[in-house]
Amino acid sequence: MATSAASVRTLLVVLGDQLAPDHPVLQELDPDRDAVWMAEVAHESRHVLSHAARTTLFLSAMRHFARQLRKAGLSVHYRHLGEHPEPTLGEALDTDLERLQPTRVIVLQPGEHRVCRQLEATCRTRGVPLEVREDPCFLVSQTTFEQWAGTRKQLRMEYFYRQQRAALGILMNGDEPAGGQWNFDADNREHFGRDGPGLLPPPVAFEPDTITRECRDAVARYLPELAGQTDAFDWPVTPEQAQQALADFIQHRLPLFGTYQDAMWTDQPWLYHARLSAALNLHLIHPRAVIDAAEQAWRDGHAPLPAVEGFIRQILGWREYVRGLYFHFGEAWHEWNALEADQPLPALYWDAETSMQCLHQAVGQTLKRGYAHHIQRLMVTGLFAQLLGVRPAEIHAWYLGIYVDAVEWVELPNVVGMSQYADGGRMASKPYVATGRYIQRMSNYCRHCPFDPAEALGAKACPFTTLYWDFLDRHRERFARHPRTALQWKHLEKMDPERLEAIRAQARHIRDTLAQGDRI
Repeated sequence: MATSAASVRTLLVVLGDQLAPDHPVLQELDPDRDAVWMAEVAHESRHVLSHAARTTLFLSAMRHFARQLRKAGLSVHYRHLGEHPEPTLGEALDTDLERLQPTRVIVLQPGEHRVCRQLEATCRTRGVPLEVREDPCFLVSQTTFEQWAGTRKQLRMEYFYRQQRAALGILMNGDEPAGGQWNFDADNREHFGRDGPGLLPPPVAFEPDTITRECRDAVARYLPELAGQTDAFDWPVTPEQAQQALADFIQHRLPLFGTYQDAMWTDQPWLYHARLSAALNLHLIHPRAVIDAAEQAWRDGHAPLPAVEGFIRQILGWREYVRGLYFHFGEAWHEWNALEADQPLPALYWDAETSMQCLHQAVGQTLKRGYAHHIQRLMVTGLFAQLLGVRPAEIHAWYLGIYVDAVEWVELPNVVGMSQYADGGRMASKPYVATGRYIQRMSNYCRHCPFDPAEALGAKACPFTTLYWDFLDRHRERFARHPRTALQWKHLEKMDPERLEAIRAQARHIRDTLAQGDRI
């Protein structure tokens, strides 16, 4: 029997990134006395301008989840986009707390401090106890992470990853790592060469069903200002589809994932990547299931160890590590700007209108699909923002809104720390900066570009290369004696002073041009 408005005991708040089919609190609910609360709130797509595909994905996955709960006999109070006036999540919840009068509210740990504050404030105002529980859809609890962090002067991912591999028995042979080493990075940095990737098996795609089409229409109607397109939407929106996506990746792309995980190619968005991060971050699939499937592929002889280790490191290593860092440092992530970056985010990030082919490809693909793989994010869009000196808050807001897999716990440390070095080295030991030659080596973008990655001066100079030398010059005092960056700065010391001054002038021209809204 469904609960009535006057008989709710426990109200379980389920957020859009907490859609696990085995959500632990669901097992505690009494269908006659308890209820689930879910809400589609326009403000969640507006507090940073979101990609229309990102919002469509969240809404579709939420509606599919709510449908399954109702089939299981649970009472679900669900607010659809456009059907209620409350602009924020907290205000929407407040209205229903007044109507339902629950004796307590339960929620799993939200993946964003802002959301947690809203829920806490709303429940406090209404005098309803709020119980925030550990989210079990991760492999490492925050308590475990804090215990690890408390023993370290520097919180480096590699050491965290090794400890968790051993603790969880992943890719281990007894007490030793499989293959006799922890890290196979040296085997996983290949490019495609001049002939390109050849014929690639397309990833399994999911044609939008009725629910997804309704969500897409609702986004177009109620949030017409959102960025990007939804014509190519084919993401998994249910646990069953997420399992199909995993099986497809393991079978067709995992064997060469490691070799080519850093490679890029014109008009090839997927290559050997998994397309599983969004499903993982919405909890449609558990990370242990993904890791176990990859490890089994190695043990069965289907995929080589370097590929499997590289893939598992992205999940057990980076994914768990950045979540720990997000909660470890808390709200401070939003304030950090160690390199004193002060440039606005260029308009090209919203329309891909630029002669720089790498950015045209990476941003254009992002606007079309809400997706780019980790090297396109780190070493194209992220690298350019860092070299240019974009304010961390602005590039953070872009990444958070523009990618379908973005939730703040994973996006904020990766952007502020890994990509922009705005955290002053708390996450990465050095800034990830390079000239346009890196992009030339790892892709074919430069073949179709009017700029020459070998040149830092003149009309054909690659803006990445010009800005790289200018970055070294501007941050000379900070990094020239850094043990991991000294070699890069030694090259700067050898540069002719007149040439360096000319590079400074050309870099100023690039920054001024982009700050004015013009294109290069």
